[in-house]
Amino acid sequence: MNSSEVLNDPEALALMQSKLAGMVGIMSGYYDTLPKSVKRRVKALKKLQVDFLKMESQFHMEMHAIECKYNAMYQGLMSKRSEIVNAVYEPNDEECDFPSDSEEEDDEKKEGEEGSDGDKEKKLSKDLEEKMKTDEPAEEDDTKGIPEFWLTIFKNVECIAENIQDHDEPILKHLTDIKIKMTDKPMSFTLEFHFSPNEFFTNTILTKTYELKCAPDEDDPFSFEGPEISKAIGCKINWNQGKNVTIKTVMKKQKHKAKGSTRTVPKEVESDSFFNFFTPPDIPENEEDIDETTQEILQADFEIGEIIRHRLVPRAVLYFTGEALIDDDYDDEEEESEEEYESDEEDDDDDEDEDGDNAPEKKERKPRKKRGQGENPQECKQS
Repeated sequence: MNSSEVLNDPEALALMQSKLAGMVGIMSGYYDTLPKSVKRRVKALKKLQVDFLKMESQFHMEMHAIECKYNAMYQGLMSKRSEIVNAVYEPNDEECDFPSDSEEEDDEKKEGEEGSDGDKEKKLSKDLEEKMKTDEPAEEDDTKGIPEFWLTIFKNVECIAENIQDHDEPILKHLTDIKIKMTDKPMSFTLEFHFSPNEFFTNTILTKTYELKCAPDEDDPFSFEGPEISKAIGCKINWNQGKNVTIKTVMKKQKHKAKGSTRTVPKEVESDSFFNFFTPPDIPENEEDIDETTQEILQADFEIGEIIRHRLVPRAVLYFTGEALIDDDYDDEEEESEEEYESDEEDDDDDEDEDGDNAPEKKERKPRKKRGQGENPQECKQS
């Protein structure tokens, strides 16, 4: 059988693929069977791979420098956003001229309903609207800016919301802005949380700095996948007396060693709070000394830092309205749907093989949720 015949024969192709699958792959053992001369050439490829990773590291460092440049350019827009949120500036009609989803739907509906007299009816509607404006005084609205802007954003993102306790919310209502400060050398970024004067602490700004590592590890160069956070540095919060929500007082029993009597004494212990975010655990020089609990805390901390930097700050308004949550979850939802479909098909095939004509009917596939439909997903995804 020649090559063209093999390509046109499904059974021959399947047989060939199964043999290849047994010969080639990470766990196939194929590499171990190669002669020394071939293994020698593979070593040359590995050296080339290390050189590639070093070059890729340089690429990421240059990209970080560009990000620093553009972050400075973004500040004018970010400042304008902050002024609107905090009632420093009231946008004019032209700046507010952006269609909402309901307005777009209404326009489409009107286009479908309007006939030959559509323009005339539209004009009458506008005339009536103008008359109503002049006849009735506009309802007064004393709301300033956009209340609870950042608190709403945090509560819309699950991996942040789960760290927010009831006692944190009155404090986070004073959060007026989050700014990002980028540093080229050393490679790092700082999150600045700006607060209005409040009864809880005297700080006006709380900071969290993340140092980045962007070089292949000498002992394990092939693990390099781009810049990664290597260290997190928090800040001291100057809490007012009795307002520190990161600690709580519990009553502990103490036993006298000699007399055997016991007494109850108050003791301060750590309390669950969003503001523990500003006191991350120390990272030992030897990463192998990090225990599992600390590793989990650091991983969650790094994830939240990246989410705030890459998503929440640049797209704050979309997380406030919930629109960004739909976009974030859409790709994962599509992948999950495809996996479910494949699983259903395999189960159905098994049923047909076992039961023949008596196999149960296939379940109807549910259509994937389109962007903007249904409830907003609230899961965090790593950047």
